[in-house]
Amino acid sequence: AALNPWDVMLCVSGTAIACENALVVAIICYSPALRTPMFVLVGSLATADLLAGLGLILNFVFQYVIRSETVSLLTVGFLVASFAASVSSLLAITVDRYLSLYNALTYYSERTVLCVHTMLAGAWGVSLCLGLLPVLGWNCLHDRAACSVVRPLTKSNVTLLSASFFLIFLVMLHLYIEICKIVCRHAHQIALQQHFLTASHYVATKKGVSTLAIILGTFGASWLPFAIYCVVGDPDYPSVYTYATLLPATYNSMINPIIYAYRNQEIQRSMWVLFCGCFQAKVSFRSRSPSDV
Repeated sequence: AALNPWDVMLCVSGTAIACENALVVAIICYSPALRTPMFVLVGSLATADLLAGLGLILNFVFQYVIRSETVSLLTVGFLVASFAASVSSLLAITVDRYLSLYNALTYYSERTVLCVHTMLAGAWGVSLCLGLLPVLGWNCLHDRAACSVVRPLTKSNVTLLSASFFLIFLVMLHLYIEICKIVCRHAHQIALQQHFLTASHYVATKKGVSTLAIILGTFGASWLPFAIYCVVGDPDYPSVYTYATLLPATYNSMINPIIYAYRNQEIQRSMWVLFCGCFQAKVSFRSRSPSDV
């Protein structure tokens, strides 16, 4: 088959995603200090994005090397499960950040560890079920009229996936608005205690709110066009529309390590240890809580 440039770009994107997130997973597994609930969630996100990157590479290989309906279903199901786990892990991280602020006094307890593990078990369980649907028969291989803009997924299947994404996006939006309210309220309480709001507190508050806006804006800008097109698009439309909305969605998995991992000073320190084999003791790192954004 003739090589499609869009497929090449998706494969390149998958390669970059896999390399970035493989490094995060290696750092978290290598460093015993990174065993807190926050890093467990970051590790879950990195693992999901790593699998998504590998899925994009495998999809390219099997599309041009091994052309098989069975392999196509397995690859699509693998991609659906991986990206669903990535989005679900982002929701779990958002919930964790909210709880770390809302229940700051009781956050560092065994209850939090249980809550994190429960969220991850639910997220990965639902993602696995969504990925198995095409393999178990919810596909359009034998009914072309039922196909969606993402073959071989059916229209009802992509509608379910899009509806799930919209729901997750709205929940994240609500939680981030609540987080902004808590951050601003804390800044106001500090101002009342000190009788004025210092410049450092104002800058920190503004930076925190701006970072939250960037996080949610990046997530929405990456996935919303594809989710909307899955609902309103028609399989008879040119495939370039599907590629043009799907490619930015993959960029979210490329940006996630930068937002949630590489900015964290604990991970930066572990990277120094991993790559250099030494660490300058005179360089100080501040341990960050999940609410630090």
